[in-house]
Amino acid sequence: LPTEHLSCTPWRRYGASDDRPLAKSGPSRLVTAFIRATVDERDLSVGIVSSIQTHGSLANWHPHLHLLVTDGGFRPDGTFVRLPLHDVATLTEMFRRAVLKMFVKRELMDIETAQSMLNWPHSGFHSHDGVWVAADDTEFTVRLARYCARNPVALSRMEYDDEQSAVTYHSDKPTGPTAGSETTDALEFLARLTSHIPDKGQVLQRYYGFYSSRQRAKRRKANGDAVGEPLEMVDPEPEALRKAKRRWANLLRCIFEVDPLMCPRCGQEMRIVAFITEPKVIDRILEHLRRTRATRRRPRAPPRRWKSAASTASA
Repeated sequence: LPTEHLSCTPWRRYGASDDRPLAKSGPSRLVTAFIRATVDERDLSVGIVSSIQTHGSLANWHPHLHLLVTDGGFRPDGTFVRLPLHDVATLTEMFRRAVLKMFVKRELMDIETAQSMLNWPHSGFHSHDGVWVAADDTEFTVRLARYCARNPVALSRMEYDDEQSAVTYHSDKPTGPTAGSETTDALEFLARLTSHIPDKGQVLQRYYGFYSSRQRAKRRKANGDAVGEPLEMVDPEPEALRKAKRRWANLLRCIFEVDPLMCPRCGQEMRIVAFITEPKVIDRILEHLRRTRATRRRPRAPPRRWKSAASTASA
């Protein structure tokens, strides 16, 4: 199957010793919703293999996710629909909002902090989808899967100095902030290594959608040991391609259970007048709204009724 490699990195200051909440952010659900909304087919079955990694190039604490995703999805009749476009910016924003929502739910941060982080020019969240695998490149697919599930430490990149009781660990990256090597005390290196040991029963690799055990069992029961027919691949309908970039409202509705096009006053559906993408114009509009709300006066109370002098005298 044509496969896409997607890596998702949350806020760098997230967590110190617990990576389990990262797996609860629903990245597979986000990717599945994105692919279904892009091709405009809600019944597509997307195959996803998710791997949690907690280490960086120098065995440092760096939790992130690796996703091997089918570059499209399967219809109920078995036809494979290709994904027409790859919008990593939308996926990053979806991933950021889902993780922040999960942080607030688990009381890892308050809601005010999460809302302020949404206004950061650099969110600290990152997604990358620069690796695609052809359907017939089985060798590279296996090598990529092993990379996603690799161990925190490679013995070939580690050196031990018996006299100094020090460990030198070499990075696998030639450039960047984690390039080069780092020498630490042996006990300190062991302490760093133990932070990557998963808890008892913790699952680091998960299979979703077309790759899940449930769907594989159904296909095995239906086909038995017979070899399946050649895969039929099709492109989505032209109408779906034209509307693919305008389905952000459906994505937000599916993931965050809110409708951005519903009027908060009357509850009716709003009509899109224009798309504004220039940051200066957006800032001016938001500043005007903030200034208007701050100076908005409370409505006056109705005038009090005063009894006339004649009615008071007669009483």
